[in-house]
Amino acid sequence: MEQHYDKISDTLAYFGIDYSLPYYVSTGKKRLDFPQKPFRMDYYSLCICMSGDMVIAIDGQQHYIKQFGVLLARPATIIAFQDNSEDFKMKLLFFEKEFLLKNISDPFIIERLTFFKDRSYELIHLKENEVTKLIKLMEYLDSKIHADLKFRDEIVRTIIFNLLLETAEFLSAKEVTCDLVSENPKDTYFQFLNLVMDNITQHKAVRYYAQKLYVSNKYLIEIVKKAVGKTPHEIIDAHLLKEAVVLLGNPAVNITDIAYRLRFNSVSAFGRFFKKHASISPTDYRRLQKLS
Repeated sequence: MEQHYDKISDTLAYFGIDYSLPYYVSTGKKRLDFPQKPFRMDYYSLCICMSGDMVIAIDGQQHYIKQFGVLLARPATIIAFQDNSEDFKMKLLFFEKEFLLKNISDPFIIERLTFFKDRSYELIHLKENEVTKLIKLMEYLDSKIHADLKFRDEIVRTIIFNLLLETAEFLSAKEVTCDLVSENPKDTYFQFLNLVMDNITQHKAVRYYAQKLYVSNKYLIEIVKKAVGKTPHEIIDAHLLKEAVVLLGNPAVNITDIAYRLRFNSVSAFGRFFKKHASISPTDYRRLQKLS
């Protein structure tokens, strides 16, 4: 059966954009409505995560992309958007191979720019200043696309090559990011549990652990609930309570110091947390244990 390929115009039509040029630069505005079904691209794409994060399947492999993450994909890559944070923003560049390689004798010049060694896409994480450099080039490109120029296509083609060369320089200086999401939910749960035990005194936010596991908050909540019937927040609170009990068991450590060690904003915030989960205040707990 013949495989269906999405052209640039097909992809943009999903967002209500009527477009026919062989290249496109997005505004980078926040979008929460992404195609629900996988689609196979008929064009090259350069995507930069400007804020937030996303879980995306690329050729069947789940990846976590966070701020300043860059995805470069070539034609025939299959993309499936799976989950994204509310503050997710991505700057996009699409271009057709035939357009870029017009009058170019080497049809593999893009692949020779250190891209696509053993797969149809590359994922890298850049520094903020590196991303800023690429974004400025994309904005300059966008201004030329919308300008009334005699040699517009030639100028656009040159700027796209410049973008690819800059990206290739960044790629050659870094290891390729392989933020694969575990295909086994139980593995992810046990990884989460180990992370909580190792970091509970420093980090209490679910988002921190989700980022460490390269998954979205939503995905982590789903797999933890499926594994033990509790939310990640409940797991974190349970381990935090254990740490609090251990510290309260040491008379040499005062309650103010305990609140500080467990990263609470105030002693009263720690007191409310402890009473909520232990049904007793820290001071009364010590008194009952004859520790004060």
